[in-house]
Amino acid sequence: MRELVVLGTASQVPTRTRNHNGYFLRWDGEGLLFDPGEGTQRQMIHAGVAAGHITRICLTHVHGDHCYGLPGVLSRMALDGVPHPVHLHYPASGDPVVQALVAVGSPGIDLRLHPHSGAGPVADCLEVQPLRHRIETYGYQLREPDGRTLLPERLRAAGIGGPDVGRLQRDGVLGAVRLEDVSVPRPGQRFAFIMDTVPCPGAEDLADGADLLVTESTFSDDDDALARQYLHLTAGQAGELAASGRARTLVLTHFSARYGDDVSVLEQQAQARAPGVTVIAANDLDRIPVPRRRQPAAEAAAPTTAIGLNHDGSS
Repeated sequence: MRELVVLGTASQVPTRTRNHNGYFLRWDGEGLLFDPGEGTQRQMIHAGVAAGHITRICLTHVHGDHCYGLPGVLSRMALDGVPHPVHLHYPASGDPVVQALVAVGSPGIDLRLHPHSGAGPVADCLEVQPLRHRIETYGYQLREPDGRTLLPERLRAAGIGGPDVGRLQRDGVLGAVRLEDVSVPRPGQRFAFIMDTVPCPGAEDLADGADLLVTESTFSDDDDALARQYLHLTAGQAGELAASGRARTLVLTHFSARYGDDVSVLEQQAQARAPGVTVIAANDLDRIPVPRRRQPAAEAAAPTTAIGLNHDGSS
């Protein structure tokens, strides 16, 4: 299962209907918790997210609305006796804050700290890019390796079936038949997470080709001056980011309390800049599936049904 569980959508201060930030991504066997703000532990209970499901915690930066929920989450994991290692990724300059937050939490879990100080991979299939905010900030991209989609008509023409299909996928060749002869490229899925920033190259790199793009939308286009003053995105800029990156679904969040419960105007402003992109203004406890994989290359668009293989070889 691959889905985003929205735990909180408020920037700076919570409201009656919006908790501080918090986002849980189910990605096959991994559970990634992004930017756990104050109250995240309670939101997890409402959303049905067990502490034991978390394998990684990713902080974009150490402003309070993005990390003050960390001690509670760690304490709950200790209380529940989470047996597996938990990896915590964060900007290196925020180490004093992170160390203090970890010290407040209850001990008892195998917590592994991974500070980073530049762009690039931080774990298998997970990378960061620098954003432009008032303190050191990074966005995250989770990228599934590209794979191949097998074409049944080509397999039949080559006389390949049964267990030989698996052998061909594993080895890349079966006799005189290459995997490339009976399949087409299939891009892996991409998830991108972008918080407090103004438009910048790092945000563009993260958004590029994203199937599901989560980004802050703190201010309305009408409050562009405030966005520039505090180094945040407007809704329209979030839409432009999704459009330029050819994202498929854009999830807006991190809303200023000045707009109250109804942020439909922000959704409309983003949609106006991102025609063809599915735009969602998130609410607390929303569950948003990662879109189905993109269609393979045009040559696969045949009347027969293609067989999609995951990067691990399963269908």
